[in-house]
Amino acid sequence: MTANYRYDVEVLHLLVSPAHAYFGRAREGAADVPTTDAERVELVAGKGIVGDRFFGKAAHMDAAVTLFAIEALEAMAAELGAAPFDPLLTRRNMVLRGAHLAPLLGEEFELESRGETVRLKAGRPAHPCAWMDQMLAPGAHKAMRGRGGVRCQALSDGVLHRGPAVLISPVPLEPGSAGTPTLLRPSRLP
Repeated sequence: MTANYRYDVEVLHLLVSPAHAYFGRAREGAADVPTTDAERVELVAGKGIVGDRFFGKAAHMDAAVTLFAIEALEAMAAELGAAPFDPLLTRRNMVLRGAHLAPLLGEEFELESRGETVRLKAGRPAHPCAWMDQMLAPGAHKAMRGRGGVRCQALSDGVLHRGPAVLISPVPLEPGSAGTPTLLRPSRLP
């Protein structure tokens, strides 16, 4: 990767959960699964975050790590007239402040924290599920469209820590746009 742009960001949350809380649970309600807001996570190239529900799952190899901008969640709460939302309810693995994520789709990038670097590739948007209306607030599912974050593949082994970090991008980003909805991909539907 040729790194041209460096952005100071903050890793606010690192969610690790061994089981799905929402997926496949339309009738039963959200599952009560153990979830850790870790101080640090270990990533394994091609597998994801050690201990997480997507780790090593073939169907998710290219999207095992989800990144989300806290600014998106703050903007959603303001638009919906709601109190601040708990970022862990979004079930995104990494919640960052100051990270404009949409331009990273299809790109390889790095996150540095405490002298360690992890390399990721943003493969596709992290679309919100209908559970957001129940877990956050009515209207949250729609409000989260276009700003649900990105699903990434881990390209290197490494450790990521909570706290100050640097996002190294091959494309220019606009950190002030982190909470702005973006049309990530045009619909293929008529």
